Amino acid sequence: MKLSIIDKDILLTLSQFGYTNQRTLMDQSGYSIGSVNKSINILIQEKMLDDSMALTKKAKDFIKASSPKNAIILAAGYGMRMVPINTETPKGMLTVDGVPLVERTIEHLHEVGIKDITMVVGFMMEAYDYLVDKYDVKMIYNNDYATKNNLHSLALAAGKINNTYIVPCDIWSEENPFAKSEAYSWYMVSDILDEDSWIRVNRKAELVRVIDESKRDDSDKIGNRMIGISYVCGEDAEALSEKLVEMDKNPLYDERFWEDAAFKKDRMFLSAKVVPHNKTTEVNTYEQLRELDSESRNLENDTISVAAEVLGVDKSEIKNITVLKKGMTNRSFLFSCKNEKYIMRIPGEGTSQLIDRDMEADVYSAIEGKGVCDDNIYLNPKNGYKITRFINNSRNCDPTDQRDLEMCMKKLRGFHDMKLSVKHTFDIFAHIEYYESLWNGAASVYRDYEETKKNVLSLRDYIDGQKIEMTLTHIDAVPDNFMIIEKDGEETSIQLIDWEYAGMQDRYVDLAMFSIYSLYDREQVDNLIDTYFAVGGKKTDESIRTRIYAYISMCGLLWSNWCEYKRGLGVDFGEYSLRQYRYAKDYFKLVSERI
Repeated sequence: MKLSIIDKDILLTLSQFGYTNQRTLMDQSGYSIGSVNKSINILIQEKMLDDSMALTKKAKDFIKASSPKNAIILAAGYGMRMVPINTETPKGMLTVDGVPLVERTIEHLHEVGIKDITMVVGFMMEAYDYLVDKYDVKMIYNNDYATKNNLHSLALAAGKINNTYIVPCDIWSEENPFAKSEAYSWYMVSDILDEDSWIRVNRKAELVRVIDESKRDDSDKIGNRMIGISYVCGEDAEALSEKLVEMDKNPLYDERFWEDAAFKKDRMFLSAKVVPHNKTTEVNTYEQLRELDSESRNLENDTISVAAEVLGVDKSEIKNITVLKKGMTNRSFLFSCKNEKYIMRIPGEGTSQLIDRDMEADVYSAIEGKGVCDDNIYLNPKNGYKITRFINNSRNCDPTDQRDLEMCMKKLRGFHDMKLSVKHTFDIFAHIEYYESLWNGAASVYRDYEETKKNVLSLRDYIDGQKIEMTLTHIDAVPDNFMIIEKDGEETSIQLIDWEYAGMQDRYVDLAMFSIYSLYDREQVDNLIDTYFAVGGKKTDESIRTRIYAYISMCGLLWSNWCEYKRGLGVDFGEYSLRQYRYAKDYFKLVSERI
């Protein structure tokens, strides 16, 4: 007979406390008296207990074979949800009650006799180096932490998975979550639900995936909060190790979590271990850290101080801090203060090399009061920090929706027709060369880059020969920067946000930028151009269409070079980067045919 999870839990409880009576065993194990009685009978039948209710040699051997040998701590990631403090401290080094989270975890492991500990590090890996000397921790370095998720991190340590605790670096536990003895593999989740979780405990106490949105009923909508501590032993350890290595070879899994490798179809082959939410938690956000320790030194952050000073409040009034989707240039977080919501922008890696903040400030002065964009509450040209009011009931433009497209092109054309001006120009050719210079002599990842660049730069003569009316141009007029504001289910207005690249240029550059960011094909590009002219009551001029094609080629190489620079900083944009390079090549050919 195969022992159930309850049988194994009862056996472990007996190994820890011995046998007094069934009621005491019920209190110690947390199971009902009926479950306890049934398990005892099974354990006696399986010769795991003798007549005096003591563990037999068979039982002791079973527990010994399943008990922990080592631990793997995953500490390679950015911890993006910890904005605004993730740029200063890796998550594992955040302190609660003066102790770094990862040190508390290591000390808990030592308490149960686990001294063989391996850490997989990446982002700010130097911060963890002292642990080698202090705790004799072994290090595995994940050099792909910026482009791959933690499935890759654990795959690097797959050979060490054998009766192993797998632990995130950012865990805080009130009590020690580890034990000297384990009897089966498990994965820890909280007893509370979380909309961000993709794993839930079903009615059979199994861990299953949260069902796809389109197929959900109310009971499937959210999962149990994922804590991430797990224990893997026996055949499960072997199966997980093999699957991690196999999946890691496939680029399709670069952005996946290691938990994906623990699934067999729609079920996790690790048992659910549900714990009280106030006992063990994964510290994912600034807010969670503040709840655990309002005096944590990591909470002293200049962006929070700036927000409080600008709004004239104490730092404790800056609440409900949540990270927004990471932008391609910046990181931003949403926060509330006295019943109002705000967004604060923090420039991303290498941004100071890409953006002139004084020029950005000039642009905002030029558009102030024009109804194009909400005015800034705060903008610091020195460091790029910016605070704006959150736009309620808003959404981004859907570039595949014709109605959205028409509204946004009407907004864009209206802005262009204002013919605003600033003192600086966005020179596409100069920026192509400048972004390349930021590679510091490194060669392009594209073997035919020099030929492609030569072709694109040859378009300069064609552009210079056109009759161009220069005006303030957004440059980054992409779908994500058109905010459609709704009221009572009806679109009422549009805001065009994020003006950091704006400058004097040909207005039609904005159409090229919208197209390549949307990854449009030729038919979609033509539809965009025709829509822009149609909202102005005009028919597309074919010579202008050709000019826009040229801008698509030029801007494709521009952003391809930009992506290559960001890749050198550990930020990779995958398909977007490759598609920009293709635009440079394909639309150069198209323009050559038309001129």
